[in-house]
Amino acid sequence: MKILLVADQFFSANNGMTISARRFAECLRAHGNEVRIVSTGKSGDTPYLMQKQYIPVFDRLVTAQGMTFAKPDDELLAQATSWADIVHFQVPFALAHHGIAIARRLGVPYTAAFHVQPENITASIHLDRFRFLNRLIYRFFYNYVYQYCTHIHCPSEFIANDLRKAGYDAKLHVISNGIDPAFTYRKLPKSPEFDGKFLVLMVGRLSGEKRQKVLIDAVARSRYADKIQLVLAGQGPQAAMLRKRAERLPNPAVIRFFKKEELLDLIAMSDLYVHAAAMEIEAMSCMEAFAGGLVPIIADSDRSATPQFAFDSRNLFRVDDSDDLAKQIDYWIEHEEERKRVEREYSAYAKRYNLDDCVRQAEEMFREAIRETRPQTLAAFAEDVDCPADEPATQNG
Repeated sequence: MKILLVADQFFSANNGMTISARRFAECLRAHGNEVRIVSTGKSGDTPYLMQKQYIPVFDRLVTAQGMTFAKPDDELLAQATSWADIVHFQVPFALAHHGIAIARRLGVPYTAAFHVQPENITASIHLDRFRFLNRLIYRFFYNYVYQYCTHIHCPSEFIANDLRKAGYDAKLHVISNGIDPAFTYRKLPKSPEFDGKFLVLMVGRLSGEKRQKVLIDAVARSRYADKIQLVLAGQGPQAAMLRKRAERLPNPAVIRFFKKEELLDLIAMSDLYVHAAAMEIEAMSCMEAFAGGLVPIIADSDRSATPQFAFDSRNLFRVDDSDDLAKQIDYWIEHEEERKRVEREYSAYAKRYNLDDCVRQAEEMFREAIRETRPQTLAAFAEDVDCPADEPATQNG
């Protein structure tokens, strides 16, 4: 297939959504597909380069979150779309709105993903507790982008249920983003800076909805605070606040962004993983951590998909409750042999989210969209993918 991926941000691997998109593209290519990208970036990244869209008032906040919005170039979008067998839109902003209009005009099949939880937006302006506002954003996304889609990729059943409740009427394909095979069970001796410490790790954007402050407070309240070394891997607008809050800890917290190779080694040296986020569509960072052999403790939030990964109550704590989290951390410190046993169980469990398998499921979604819109296109490669090409055509969207 000739697959066009359209994303406001793709070439800067500084947040989980972008990293997942890059892995997705790499795996699609490994499966023999041709993949082209429409996105922002620097000259030479792609022939379909979009300029950055500056957002009045909020541009500094958007940049601090590690995000970039694209200013649509309809001429380039049309060129890219004309090449493709299928177009896949990653996020529901202006680039997707324009791109869908062009794909519909040209009769090119397309699908969309739902990667942006409304709470990710409202939490950035401290309004995430106003659920009516989150519902309005769901409706805006639907009216702006998703009402025109017949196939939507949902990374978890949790977010698919939210879309059903919000009245989304497309076919929802629940497909994990998939765990990079580089994240596998591995243990390393601790580096000198961590030697002799119990290393507690959390990975994620340093922003309000991730609730790193709850973890900092829990470590401070632990019976083993003097033994714990906290590492918050990420970047974001709350970095300075979190560093200030962590000054109370007996051992100075490490708070910074880690490249993939560094992160792999960090997971291999760590003893426990905490995912304190109150809202999450899938939580790839948590999945990568337990794939790498870390037992997770997860916030039991009704706005997050991550509790689905808890084996039992020992892997959960009450959301925003530092005292409860401290108790769970203490439990796993005190039960080392049990922790080591469960580590291996989690690493084995992670295999069900194999990246290769997840991408194959996405490919089948693409074929279904093509089958509905351009059965003659599917016939060109049906022999290779072993799927039918003789079903009646219907206009996608």
